[in-house]
Amino acid sequence: MTLSAQPVHTLLEVQDLVVEFPTRRGTLRALDGVSLHIAPGEILGVVGESGAGKSLTGAAVIGLLEPPGRIASGVIRLRGQRIDNLPPERMRQLRGRHIGAIFQDPLTSLNPLYTVGRQLVETIRTHLPMDATQARARAVELLRQTGIPAPEARVDHYPHQFSGGMRQRVVIALALAAEPGLIVADEPTTALDVSIQAQVIGLLRRLAREHGTAVMLVTHDMGVIAEACDRVAVMYAGRVVETGPVAEVIHRPAHPYTRGLMAAIPSLADGMDRLAQIDGAMPRLDAIPGGCAFHPRCAQVHAPCRVDRPDMLDAGATRAACWLHAAPPAGGHG
Repeated sequence: MTLSAQPVHTLLEVQDLVVEFPTRRGTLRALDGVSLHIAPGEILGVVGESGAGKSLTGAAVIGLLEPPGRIASGVIRLRGQRIDNLPPERMRQLRGRHIGAIFQDPLTSLNPLYTVGRQLVETIRTHLPMDATQARARAVELLRQTGIPAPEARVDHYPHQFSGGMRQRVVIALALAAEPGLIVADEPTTALDVSIQAQVIGLLRRLAREHGTAVMLVTHDMGVIAEACDRVAVMYAGRVVETGPVAEVIHRPAHPYTRGLMAAIPSLADGMDRLAQIDGAMPRLDAIPGGCAFHPRCAQVHAPCRVDRPDMLDAGATRAACWLHAAPPAGGHG
């Protein structure tokens, strides 16, 4: 499949994505109308509690949904061309060439029996018109770009000869090997210590800035979001509940769930004795309440929240799926 290299404002567009899992007791809807977009050179953070659907959204974008999971409806477009309905073989070609993937555990992405150089060279030669010598030179350069010291020597080392942080850099180099326009990074810093996290975040930011790579960064860590991202999409129970520029969402959250997430972040300045928490838990897929899925845990719940599901509404500089931002009816309340 040939994808146009023409610059467009939106590189990735996900529209009303629904992912379902058929079971013996019925069909579970894991993603319910997810919409988001990422421009070239932009880092979009996708954040939420475990089970919110953020990793599932990433898996759907890169065509790696675990069976029996399936895209039931909605559209995914890359550079304006639809990719959610491609046959597996064409999706596999697309995944290496146009979409790179970075996963939480680098050991699952690297073959322990091959040197990192061999793995890089094979990926490069699969997707780019290079001979073995050119591909090896590019592999060394990728290791250098991702901050691995002495790349001319390290290219011939095996994964077990690298530390966790260095292995994650190798995985990033692999994701970049074919110069993809989009990188989906699923919890890429979770297993790393704080100083290595900062280096990996800096690397992703540099790639977006210098190469125009669009990055979808899936994480539960608001600190990583604050450091790395331009915009953020907050997910809850398989839906996007708020989206907007990072600084706005962090400092002026418009959805009660986002406010709860922000309040739960410890602050050195406040000197509080206890962390705030959101009462209750994320609903199971077979028990998602009607109306706004967050309403049983929300301190600001009112009548419409229990009955009608809110669409994304303008909420100042962000957009939030919350009835608090609906225009009040004449003589009514907001």
